[in-house]
Amino acid sequence: MSIESEQDLRGIERAAEVAREALAALQAAAKPGVSTRELDALCGRVFARYGAVSAPRLEYGIPVNAFISVNDAVVHGMPSGYCLRAEDAVTLDVTPNLNGYVADAARTVLMPRAPEVAARLVNCAEAAFWAAMRVTRAGRPLNAIGKTVERSVKRSGFKVLRELAGHSTGRAIHEEPSVLNFYHPRFSQALTDGLVLAVEPMVTAGRGGVRERADGVTIATADGSLAAHFENTVIVRRGRPLVLTAYSPLWFRGYRRRG
Repeated sequence: MSIESEQDLRGIERAAEVAREALAALQAAAKPGVSTRELDALCGRVFARYGAVSAPRLEYGIPVNAFISVNDAVVHGMPSGYCLRAEDAVTLDVTPNLNGYVADAARTVLMPRAPEVAARLVNCAEAAFWAAMRVTRAGRPLNAIGKTVERSVKRSGFKVLRELAGHSTGRAIHEEPSVLNFYHPRFSQALTDGLVLAVEPMVTAGRGGVRERADGVTIATADGSLAAHFENTVIVRRGRPLVLTAYSPLWFRGYRRRG
C-alpha cells in the first residue's frame, strides 16, 4: 500500500495505535505461568475495545488474535495451553485490521531467567531494524534494507533467517514488495514516498534455516536454536521514515512526525 490521501494516513495510524496498545498489554502480561492462549485472549480484548479484528483470522481463517512464538519458534506460533516458563523467549506478533487498514508489529520479550544469549539475540534484532531505518528513504533501493539488516546481524555474531521476509502492508497483511533481510540484486527497485512497509529482522543463534511444524502454521528454526523477531510498520518518505508502531510518541528515535 502507498499513502495516497489524508484518509489513508489516518487509517494506518489508527491501526498502528491498536498494534501498539496490544503489544504493550501483551508484554505486561507475559509472565511465567501465563498460557499463550490467555495472552491471545487478552489481545482479542484490546482489539475489541478499538473495534479492530485479527487480520490473520480475517484473511486466512487462522483462529488467532496474536501469534505467540516461544524459543525456537520464529513466527506464526499458535496459542495453546502452554504456560510460559522462566527460561523462555517469547515473540508477540500482532496484526490488527481496523476499518480496512492493517498494521503489523512484533517484539521478542524475555522471561526472568532467559539465557544471556537470548538477550543478545533480542538486542541484535532490534539494532538491525534501527540500522535499516537509516537507509529506508524514498529513492533508495529496496535491497539496501536487507543489506543493512544482514550486515548488522553479522556484526552481532548471529544469522538472519533468509527464508522469512518483511513485506508491504496496509490494506492486506502481505502485499508486494517483499522486504528481504539480506541483499539480493533482483530487489533493486527504488523505494517510493508513501510506501507502507513491515520491516522485520528475524534472527537466530543457530546455523540458519527453518522448518514448518505439524500444525502447518508455526515456523521454527531448523536446528532448534533460539530465534528473535523485531517488527514495525513504517511509511517511507524522502527523509526519515515514520515508524508507526514504535512505542514512543516520537518517530524514528526522536524525530517528530510531520505536522
